[in-house]
Amino acid sequence: MNDGKISVRYSRALFQSALEKKIIDKVNEDMIFIAEVCKLPETKEFLHSPIIIPSKKTAILHKMLEGNVEKVTLSLIDLVVKNGRESNLPAIAREFINETRKYRGITESVLTTAVKVDPKVKKQITDLISSIFSTKVDLQEIVDPSIVGGFILRVDDNYIDASIQNKLRKIRKELLGGLVVS
Repeated sequence: MNDGKISVRYSRALFQSALEKKIIDKVNEDMIFIAEVCKLPETKEFLHSPIIIPSKKTAILHKMLEGNVEKVTLSLIDLVVKNGRESNLPAIAREFINETRKYRGITESVLTTAVKVDPKVKKQITDLISSIFSTKVDLQEIVDPSIVGGFILRVDDNYIDASIQNKLRKIRKELLGGLVVS
């Protein structure tokens, strides 16, 4: 089965369970925590290791997470490990977080700039996106000096690249396109 479908199925099951128990916010925090833990190289290696038996993985995960996450979250982890799908845990967490945003009517947006954006400008951008898409906005900010200037904005599947790096790339392409190579 496709890894994407596996992640969606587990995350939807957890989402429905959390929704019925009215603990969406707590489980969402669990998934954010798990997503961060899964970014650690040691955790990645542990989750992908074919040498460590499932019962040992479950015991280690319980030791790492017990007391920090909801019981329903631990139950999901137990099921995922039992079915040999522990390498899908980061994707399951990501899917759950996205599902929770959709449920709350929040659109994730990412603004990339060469320097940190002034909070007033950030608020104006957030308000503009909110009015255009008629949604609440969770604006993530990334500072990437390699884009030189301007900005790159991603809102759902919409993408605007108004960076100096992109404009320079286009100019270079036009200039090289006019050259005849013999």
